[in-house]
Amino acid sequence: MEKTSLISLTSTPNAILLLLALTIFQEVHGIGVNYGTIANNLPPPSQVAKFLLHSTIINKVRIFDANHEILHAFADTGIEITITIPNDQIPNITNLTLAQQWIKTNVQPFIPSTNIVRVLVGNEVLSTANKLLITSLVPAMQTLHIALVSASLDSFIKVSTPHSLGILSNSSPPSSARFRQGYDIHVLKPMLRFLKDSNSPFIVNPYPFFACTSSNLDFVVFRANSGFFDEYTNLKYTNMFDAQLDAVYSAMKVLGFEDVEIVIGETGWPSMGDSDQIGVDTKSASDYNGNLIRHVTSGEGTPLMPNRTFDTYVFGLFNENLKPGPLCERNFGIFWPNMSLVYDVPIMRNNVDVANNHSKALLSIMIALNFLIGFWA
Repeated sequence: MEKTSLISLTSTPNAILLLLALTIFQEVHGIGVNYGTIANNLPPPSQVAKFLLHSTIINKVRIFDANHEILHAFADTGIEITITIPNDQIPNITNLTLAQQWIKTNVQPFIPSTNIVRVLVGNEVLSTANKLLITSLVPAMQTLHIALVSASLDSFIKVSTPHSLGILSNSSPPSSARFRQGYDIHVLKPMLRFLKDSNSPFIVNPYPFFACTSSNLDFVVFRANSGFFDEYTNLKYTNMFDAQLDAVYSAMKVLGFEDVEIVIGETGWPSMGDSDQIGVDTKSASDYNGNLIRHVTSGEGTPLMPNRTFDTYVFGLFNENLKPGPLCERNFGIFWPNMSLVYDVPIMRNNVDVANNHSKALLSIMIALNFLIGFWA
């Protein structure tokens, strides 16, 4: 009886030690990045691929076309590659013969060496207000999927398309969000049906940066703040990213497709911009992207989608010196062209190795403590 009681008493600390050990010994999750190339000073793709593989935790890359040099460069790295059909080619892809030819030219020569996992049909097409592109979008996605089926690639390569948050007619509070009228029933509902049937994700490009003001900067970059409550759910939001994701989720739920996976196709923060822009500096970029990476890989999820991780692609890999528009557009990169960090962000492998070494040390201590508890018992 006494021995049983003693074992019972020691089993609780043993269990706690085991849980702590498992918690701290988890491997760091990977993160995705958008690899834009509108610049004249970038390193060759072969060098970029080796750098990402050996020096960073980045294990997913999205490109904005199907650049063959890049696809060759990422062969045998295992890094997941997402390629894109440019907007102006979308009408052509509604033709099955042309869709099959596109797959034959831009996908089949590179697999399985290059780990192509997704083909995106266009980028933020609904924001273009181009009727031909918009009406062609879902048919092109369906036809491209059929082309993948005919090549026996549909199980490995999924079809989707990214959206800006302009697809929402309202987003605050998050639980009341809806898709824009007209697009909701005629475009997004059949698209979501296709995505569900093909086990493909709904991809959105949330950019809290574009809603940043002097009064909400802490809320936007995940710093400590008082947050706000959704009056309909009484759920608290402490960052804009979660609020935007939950707005998308709520709009999907209205159409009956809340079970479709959500992927973050683009999000990021510039490190430099025009003098009248709020929070455009390396500190805010470091806070946003660093906290973003920690948040989306934590498993914490959002108030409406708890206990979830989200595949997330940070924009972008490099500062791109030839991009048009305001100064900030050329300064969204995590890395300079020489592959040094523009600002501190937890994405380098040496940081991960240090963290893992600390975890191993703590695990060793816990094993020793566990042994002592067992010895004393």
